[in-house]
Amino acid sequence: MPITVGQDTAKTRKELSVNGKSISYYSIPAATEAGLGDFSNLPAALKVVLENMLRFEDDGFSVSVDDIKAFAEWGANGGKNPREIAYRPARVLMQDFTGVPAVVDLAAMRDGIKALGGDPQKINPLAPVDLVIDHSVMIDEFGNPRAFQMNVDREYERNMERYQFLKWGQGAFNNFRVVPPGTGICHQVNVEYLAKTVWSDTDQNGHEVAYPDTLVGTDSHTTMVNGMAVLGWGVGGIEAEAAMLGQPISMLIPEVVGFELTGSMVEGTTGTDLVLKVVELLREKGVVGKFVEFYGEGLDRLPLADRATIANMAPEYGATCGFFPIDNETLRYLRNTGRDEDRVGLVEAYAKANGFWRGADYAPIYTDTMSLDMGTIVPAISGPKRPQDYVALCNAKDAFRKEMEETFKRPMGKEVAVKGEDYTLDSGKVVIASITSCTNTSNPYVMIGAGLVARKAAALGLDRKPWVKTSLAPGSQVVSAYLEAADLQKDLDSVGFNLVGYGCTTCIGNSGPIQAELSDAIAEGDLVATAVLSGNRNFEGRISPDVRANYLASPPLVVAYALAGTMDINIDTDVIAQDKDGNDVYLKDIWPTTQEVAELVEQTVTREAFLEKYADVFKGDDKWRGVETTDAETYDWPAASTYIQNPPYFQGMSTEPGTISNIEGAKVLAVLGDMVTTDHISPAGGFATTTPAGGYLLERQVQPREFNSYGSRRGNHEIMMRGTFANIRIKNEMLDGVEGGYTNGPDGKQAAIYDAAMAYQEAGTPLVIFGGEQYGAGSSRDWAAKGTALLGVKAVITESFERIHRSNLVGMGVIPFEFTGGDSRKSLGLTGEETVSITGLDTIKPLQKVPCSITMADGTVKEITLKCRIDTAPEIEYIEHGGVLHYVLRNLAKS
Repeated sequence: MPITVGQDTAKTRKELSVNGKSISYYSIPAATEAGLGDFSNLPAALKVVLENMLRFEDDGFSVSVDDIKAFAEWGANGGKNPREIAYRPARVLMQDFTGVPAVVDLAAMRDGIKALGGDPQKINPLAPVDLVIDHSVMIDEFGNPRAFQMNVDREYERNMERYQFLKWGQGAFNNFRVVPPGTGICHQVNVEYLAKTVWSDTDQNGHEVAYPDTLVGTDSHTTMVNGMAVLGWGVGGIEAEAAMLGQPISMLIPEVVGFELTGSMVEGTTGTDLVLKVVELLREKGVVGKFVEFYGEGLDRLPLADRATIANMAPEYGATCGFFPIDNETLRYLRNTGRDEDRVGLVEAYAKANGFWRGADYAPIYTDTMSLDMGTIVPAISGPKRPQDYVALCNAKDAFRKEMEETFKRPMGKEVAVKGEDYTLDSGKVVIASITSCTNTSNPYVMIGAGLVARKAAALGLDRKPWVKTSLAPGSQVVSAYLEAADLQKDLDSVGFNLVGYGCTTCIGNSGPIQAELSDAIAEGDLVATAVLSGNRNFEGRISPDVRANYLASPPLVVAYALAGTMDINIDTDVIAQDKDGNDVYLKDIWPTTQEVAELVEQTVTREAFLEKYADVFKGDDKWRGVETTDAETYDWPAASTYIQNPPYFQGMSTEPGTISNIEGAKVLAVLGDMVTTDHISPAGGFATTTPAGGYLLERQVQPREFNSYGSRRGNHEIMMRGTFANIRIKNEMLDGVEGGYTNGPDGKQAAIYDAAMAYQEAGTPLVIFGGEQYGAGSSRDWAAKGTALLGVKAVITESFERIHRSNLVGMGVIPFEFTGGDSRKSLGLTGEETVSITGLDTIKPLQKVPCSITMADGTVKEITLKCRIDTAPEIEYIEHGGVLHYVLRNLAKS
């Protein structure tokens, strides 16, 4: 499908010659020559956005000459000019947890536009969309050669309805491709295959145009692709749907923090150790809503795999993205992963012609800068609850014991017998050790490193401790190819790290059950069991309901901790095990050298492996090809399905929008603390029979073994409403010492949040949520906003929001507010018994301050001022329409 570009092209459209062929592009130097401003000192990350403005100038929408000139003003103002712009990414990336509800919304929009008298074919992605099925495989089986096949079989048994639905979507919608289960993790597939760094396509006039590869994705770790100079970040499914339907993303020109890397990594350290330090530093700096761009001479010695690791964890350090400009390493990676020479030549020529190239003279202006000498990096882990909780490995034991005392408030040394086993459990025991997640399994240096640790351990007769559930879930089939080529998979197998599937697994809570006897012992002793994973998230309640402390670590350290079996150890200096002859074994005895790793990477990570594994990436295996579906234009919603249901958003919708009303007499559904993540708001993992979601399924004769997870059932709003604010570790401050999804209902008695919300809805009572700092951190899951809206919440009032969740709330018609003047839930003494009214909304402007009246339980009234976080003019329209999808649907129906 041709791309649409602006009509006023004469000033900046130029021709580029690549390998004897001519291709058009929009030239930033030409914009300077045309008198639009000096853009030469802009960071490459911002030049990508500027090119987007040049390409769409006078496109009939909302890009103007002043928008372009604003980028020159940004440079002149020292890296600041928060002008609102309309940005159009080239494509959209989705995974199945967030992709299924997005496709559900598209299917519902086809029904909705039909009801409004419009054409269902108008509901079609205008931008290319790739959906990678990677979030559904669970680790039921592990530690044996059957694990992979058995987990795949169970995946299809559990998810057949979802897969039939996605296959219907692939046939029903244009510009929509599905990468089948068992291929890999979406971000790794994106970096290894889908991304191009510089894209090319024909425009509406038939001209071939080159432009930067850009995207948004329905997963926060979409940022990983910034490691290869592709500008991308995570958005909620709601915003992604709007983007794929042609709606520009309204955003402010961001500040760009320059992060200088100098020096070289030292022997014994990994890219994981580097990124954990970067996360700590940038969280402390505060970069929410900002771009981070990495620069400096240290990049000359930083392979793209390590860059991708750093870019991947941008959500963990809070930035919109962590960008690496195009340089020789970018070209090397493109060649090595099977991209053709014409593409590599285009990337180099375009980057050098348009000012995107990082050469020795690259020295842009940044809003702010910071620096890190990579020679100071030491082995590290992060935990037990947040990615930014950095712990140098030499302090790991003391840090864990301090957490036991101060965070978990439990004594060390309490041992509990495990039924049927000859060992005991105590706090600190590692019950899950998982090599998982796109963050690290995309990096051959740490994966080969893990294999070499396993090889050296196996040669000494070492094995995982018997209470450790071990797993290896590579991010792509290429990883298995080079582990097999290096003959390392058999060594990983020998210490329990058998292949369990290609997908996110443990990192998103699909760790599967641990041995029942272990679970019983943990509960009996109220122990703090631990997990060690090579992932990016370790929030409370995310990894396993049996695990309270979760630590992020490099894949080689995951193997080492599986051998040691406990966090109550200084693993870098203490004895971790005895060999087959009874001799003490230390980490240094099994740790590979940098040279050993590099030599194996050079030998086994080949262009041929990438070409072979991605040759038929969209065809899938026999199981996928055997999934049957229909070819109907609209979806025939199966009434009895507990996975896919027609959501209520567009039912009975009028042709005209409403108005924004003041909030009067709202009650408080929850008072929440700092760093409440989207995992707390909308958990992805499993749920019990005693939860509202479990009760819903039991009423429909679904057995607990078939419950699957919240993430897998995101196509059913009935499940997801019941799962909102239902994380087992969430703490509602309205209740004293209670964990889980509970509140006080209208009668003042403790009730499940869902049940209380439904009672308030029946009475016609609006609801508000109070929160602390960094509300909505973590995953970009739209159901954290959808569920909030469907529970009847009209406003969320916090000290600060994370970027994606704030946008998602607006996209669902829920208004976000922030306290001002030093007010907070604590300073105001909020208990949840208050009644809240917010006025000034009927004449609201972006970022306006409005009065809020809080009537306390004793009848006294506190008057405060809130900052309305409707940030842009288009967002006001979204709220008026009841959400961004309603806005798009009405406009499409009218056109």
